[in-house]
Amino acid sequence: MTSLILFGASEGGLFDFDATLPLMAVQVVILTFILNTLFFKPVGKVVEEREGYVVSSLAEAKKKLAEVEQLEADLKSQLKEARQSAQSVISEAEADSDNLFREALALATAEANASREETRREIDSQKKSALNQIKLDAEKLGELIVDRLLASK
Repeated sequence: MTSLILFGASEGGLFDFDATLPLMAVQVVILTFILNTLFFKPVGKVVEEREGYVVSSLAEAKKKLAEVEQLEADLKSQLKEARQSAQSVISEAEADSDNLFREALALATAEANASREETRREIDSQKKSALNQIKLDAEKLGELIVDRLLASK
């Protein structure tokens, strides 16, 4: 009230536009300046710093995500190549073992055939030898029978 009297304001009606309106406008401007200087600028700086940090962190995260995706793709291709290589090695090993089995089977069959042939020859020779021995024994026996028959007469 005392401030109004200094500016020549009088008490009165519902709306007094004396010096009150300019005084309030000046107070609002001063309060806005003080609040802006003391509170809003530091808060704005903190908000801008945080926003910059968030933006830089987001960019760094996107970069690292791209690197991880690239590494994942590289590892998948390496894994695919390793699987193909392992499969070819396995196929080659199976083919080699199959060839070795066939060679061993052929060798064993050949050895068995050779052994059988040799055994057959031995049996044939023993058979001839036995037949010759039987013939000799039969001749001796025949001569012995003839000698005894002639001797008994």
